[in-house]
Amino acid sequence: MSSNKNENTSLQVEADEKHLLLDHNYDGIQELNHPLPSWWNFIFYAGIIFGVCYWVYYSFLGGPTLRDELKVEMAQVKVLQDEYKALTAAYNPEKFNELNKPENMQKAIAIFAENCVQCHKEGGLGDVGPNLTDNYWKVSKGTPESNYQVVYYGSEEAGMPAWGEVLSSEDIYLALAYVNSLKNTFAKGGKEPQGVKIDD
Repeated sequence: MSSNKNENTSLQVEADEKHLLLDHNYDGIQELNHPLPSWWNFIFYAGIIFGVCYWVYYSFLGGPTLRDELKVEMAQVKVLQDEYKALTAAYNPEKFNELNKPENMQKAIAIFAENCVQCHKEGGLGDVGPNLTDNYWKVSKGTPESNYQVVYYGSEEAGMPAWGEVLSSEDIYLALAYVNSLKNTFAKGGKEPQGVKIDD
């Protein structure tokens, strides 16, 4: 029985593998030394060479740090922001007229409610900000164009924040459409007039 066991567990070496047989054994156990594939060795040593070059470049040869790369990327973002601002900062009457339609008014009211009621109160009656339903205006002339500049850039004098980098251009035009619909409606309960009276 034991002879069969030894026979079954003994190392079977093929003729073309004899040169791979290692010259040692442990308790009768011998091993074949199959070399790693050449592609694996190539990747391994290439990784070591790359790692050394990477370390030398970024540690001693002035390679950009993460902070340097961040500065470059932020500069690129700033350029894109400036380009977008140049496109949206100027009032576009065609875009205003395109959005200033009855079918868009519900969306316009929702934008006003989400961003403007804190200062101008529901219905534009005025609270911290001025009443938008009368014919008095503090920092604009009450026209969509002059209102656009105030909304986009804000007004330190009036405590109006700049919304140009917060709201999309479309949302600003929609909010202005709603403000334009409130003008000269003289809603009851509105804040006392502020600014200069402007008659259309």
